[in-house]
Amino acid sequence: MKTKFALMTAVMAFSYTFAQEKPLSAELNSYSKKVDSIVVSEKTKMNVELDEVDKNYQENKITSDEKQKQSTEIAARYEKIINEKVNAQQNDLEIATKEIVKNAVLGKNDTIQNHGKNEVQLGFNGIKMKVNGEKKEPKDYLHSWDFNISFIGANLTSKDEPFRFYSKASDVRTTVYNSYSIALRYEDQLGGFGSPVFYRIGLGMRSDNFRPKYNQVFSQEEKTLVVKDFTKGNLRDTRLSSTYIYIPADLRFVLNPKYIEHNGVKYLDNKQPQLNIIAGVYAGVRAGSVIYNKYSTEYTKRVVERERVMYGMNDIIFGAKLGIGYRGFNLFVQKDLTPTFNDNAQLKKKYGLQIGIEIANVNF
Repeated sequence: MKTKFALMTAVMAFSYTFAQEKPLSAELNSYSKKVDSIVVSEKTKMNVELDEVDKNYQENKITSDEKQKQSTEIAARYEKIINEKVNAQQNDLEIATKEIVKNAVLGKNDTIQNHGKNEVQLGFNGIKMKVNGEKKEPKDYLHSWDFNISFIGANLTSKDEPFRFYSKASDVRTTVYNSYSIALRYEDQLGGFGSPVFYRIGLGMRSDNFRPKYNQVFSQEEKTLVVKDFTKGNLRDTRLSSTYIYIPADLRFVLNPKYIEHNGVKYLDNKQPQLNIIAGVYAGVRAGSVIYNKYSTEYTKRVVERERVMYGMNDIIFGAKLGIGYRGFNLFVQKDLTPTFNDNAQLKKKYGLQIGIEIANVNF
């Protein structure tokens, strides 16, 4: 009995609450009225009989024990009546309860309905975030803006050995990570809605950092960029940092396309996990380069020198890129087809070669 009263109370409470916010369906109004009628009618009859018992007790017609016994019998009888009438409306009760709960949890103003609107993925494959706005149809997911961050290991190679990674003959150290890039890109589909080919074009910034081998530094002497031994003290850190403003242009090929139909049209489902091959080109303009040296001497523990690079570097670079990706994990190799350093640089290796990983990707 307590369970049924609690359920009826909850239903009526939902009904009164939503009646203030928006009209209930005719079915819910009908059920609410039936529940009200059952409870009010039987409660009124029960109260009349209980009042009569109280009156008899006040007139000393019955004892206290008789009053308790009669009140218990009356309550039990009306409990049975209400149970029977509620059971008769059990089907309506279930339908109305489900409808009310659905409206309460998935009301049109509730953000739960838009649980697919934004997405964040964080794991061993980096960070991937989607901010999808009001996208509703499959075609809306076939074009997007994205902002990505990549960690890069930059190396120098020669024209004769363009893909020789970590050459011992290079003037710079071989390090796994020494550079990074960021870019804002626009992506759209090539061909029809079912095409597995996409193009991307963007604008970004790339920072390359080269460190000479131990106890050596970059130096500018007589309009020439050279690498030489450091003699001013105890060298703590050194690097040549170059910043480029660059334009990447890529083609993305989906190797495991999955499809979805919407209004009789077949679309590539761009929300599914995808295995991709990326091929592209890029062009960059050097915004600036700086030689940074930090060292100590017998007189001071910290001396920092910064010198702008004026000689030995080309201002424009062109290159090509090839990569493979799955979900938020993208591994790529990109090769500068034009040399980073020109004839005014006395270096054995002058062409840039990078291995990179996209660690963060935000889609709009």
